[in-house]
Formats: sequence, structure tokens, C-alpha cells
Amino acid sequence: MRITIVTGFFLPVPPLRGGSTEKIWHRLAAEFARAGHAVTFVSRRWPGLPDRETADGVTHIRIPGTDHARFLAANLWHDLRWGLRVARALPPGDAVICNTVTLPIWLRAAKPAAGKVVAVLARMPKGHGRAYGRVDLLLALSARVAEQLRAENPALAPRLAPFPYPIDYGLHVRARQAAAAGSPTLKIGYVGRIHPDKGIRQLVAACAALAGRPDLPDWRLELTGPWAVPEGGGGEEFRAGLEREFGAALGARLRFNGPEFDPAKLAARYAALDVFCYPSRDRGETFGVAVAEAMAAGVPVVVSGLPCFAELVRPDVTGLVYDHEAPDAETRLAHRLALLLQDAALRAELARAAQAHVARYDYAASARDVLATLSRCLEPAPRGI
Repeated sequence: MRITIVTGFFLPVPPLRGGSTEKIWHRLAAEFARAGHAVTFVSRRWPGLPDRETADGVTHIRIPGTDHARFLAANLWHDLRWGLRVARALPPGDAVICNTVTLPIWLRAAKPAAGKVVAVLARMPKGHGRAYGRVDLLLALSARVAEQLRAENPALAPRLAPFPYPIDYGLHVRARQAAAAGSPTLKIGYVGRIHPDKGIRQLVAACAALAGRPDLPDWRLELTGPWAVPEGGGGEEFRAGLEREFGAALGARLRFNGPEFDPAKLAARYAALDVFCYPSRDRGETFGVAVAEAMAAGVPVVVSGLPCFAELVRPDVTGLVYDHEAPDAETRLAHRLALLLQDAALRAELARAAQAHVARYDYAASARDVLATLSRCLEPAPRGI
């Protein structure tokens, strides 16, 4: 097959500046190429990267993009302009995998030679089902995403396929095995964008409520990820505001690490944690890659009650869940964090079950599934009798 992969307008590939989508499809592109397919990758032009090159069997085309904006309307405008540039650069092919919003709507009509149009739903649908009526294949990151698409447009049902975001399972397992012996100071961690939608304030507030409890072992909170707006964060003022509001209660317990773009180093950061918390309030969440990576690293997880986490976290079996919309959400989160800090046996039990559960999301298995789905999509429609 001739497969083209398109990512968004604001990050480069290889994922020099992070990004779950960029990281995942960069790795899958290499897997597709190793399986003998002709793969082209279209991403943002970036200093130090050539506009065209072939690496690991993948042909890269890099075109001008722009930084992520603070407002949705601006980002949608950038996405549309990006799609127009992408369409001009697309080579003839069998399938175009689009990690963009507007491009799948019109690409099939504008450039049929590029191949079948595949849309990846990386956010909860908000009218996508109606807009994507001419898309050939839709990859849904969770059962909840597929359900919403069917509700918006029942005719899409035969074109829906599951696509839970893959992870480098082996890398995280090895990182855990190589991790240093446990420190007397337990680490609660979060990895992702430092943004209000991710529930960061709720997490910091919950930890501030635990700071004065004498019945807990020594602990600290480490937040790893970008806070700059161009990288998808909530901005410097958001980060500084957290320190102003909770600095007195938490002191040196609160640490902002900034983003980590090296996969091996990031895996080591996960493996060094004792508890991982992903308190997202973002209704657009579709899967939770960071949660799956923490689980692969053998770290017990606490997540908010968003439906997208249901396929990863079975309450009290593969992790703990709290109601992030309850009036006392911070208290509920603090209770679950305290429970894990106090109970090493519970941490170990949840971690074992979680690590076994996410083995199914490894890259090699995901690549085989996606290629099989693409092959079925490309099969000619049966002729009427």
C-alpha cells in the first residue's frame, strides 16, 4: 500500500517538541515501512530538519505551519490553511491518514488521486459525524468516540474502526525494571500539558490538602509537561498562579519539570513515580496515552471520571477513579491519593494488574491492526447482483 500520514500544523515530526499524535504516528509510520509499505509523512517544517528526506524507510515532506494559538477559532483557521497546503503537497497514494480537523471534510473531492480518506478522531466528536459523511474510514480512539459518531451520523457505522492509541510497552516495562530502588520520598506524578482543562489545579489543590497530614509518608508532586501556549499549555501566568495559590502549603513538595521529549528519559520519569494522577476535566479527551504509559511502567494510577478512561482503568482493579465533577472533587481526589501513599501493598496490586492490562496496546500489535483495517477499506466494493 501507498500510505500518507498527515499530522497537525504546530509540531514537527520526528517529535522534537513532543506531542502524542506526532510521537505515535512517527512510530507507526516506521512499522508500516518495515512491513513493506510505501509511507509518506507530511508534517510541519522545522529548523534543522530538511523539507524532504527519507528516514527509516519513510519519506518526509515538511511544509510551513504555525504555532498553536490560545483560542479555538484561531486554531481552526490555522487548521484550514494547513489543510490547503497539505493537499497541494500530497503524492498519489492509496490512503491518507488525517490527524487534522477540516482536511477530511473536503479532501476526497479535491484530490481523489491521494487515495482513500482516513480520519483519526483524536477529540470527542462535536458535529464531526455530520461533517465527515464522505470520509472513507474513521479511526475511533475509544468506544465512547465511536458511540458519539454513530449518534451524529448512523450511516458512518460500517466505516468505523477502533484505534486505541498505542504505546511502547516494552520501553516502559524495561524502564521500570531498570529504575533505582525506591526512595523514602514517594512521588505523585502527572505527565501532559500543564493546562486548566487537564484538571491541574484540582490535583495541586488536593495535594495541598494532604500537606499537613502527619499520618502520611514523605511525598512530593511532580508535574512534567509544557505550560507555554505555543506548546499547548495554559501559559506562564497559569503556572505562576498555581505557585502563588498553593506555594505556601506545598513549598518544596511542588515541582514543575517542564516537558521531556526523549522517549527513554520520559519512560524513566514514569518509572520513578509511585503514584500517577491524570485529573483531566477535558470532555474532548478520547483515550489517555499518558495513563496507559504510566500503567505500562508499573505505576498505580488515579484518574478522573471521564468516560474515555473506562477502557483503561477498571475501578479498584487496574486503578482508582474519582468523580471530578462532584462538589467535593478535591477532597475525593485527596482521599484516593492518600490511600495509595499509605498502602504499599495496594500500590503493588494495582500496578501489576494495570501493567498486564495495557500490554494489548503495544505498537507492533497496533500497526498490524491498522494495516489490516486499511486493507479492508481498500477492497473494491462488491458488485450488485
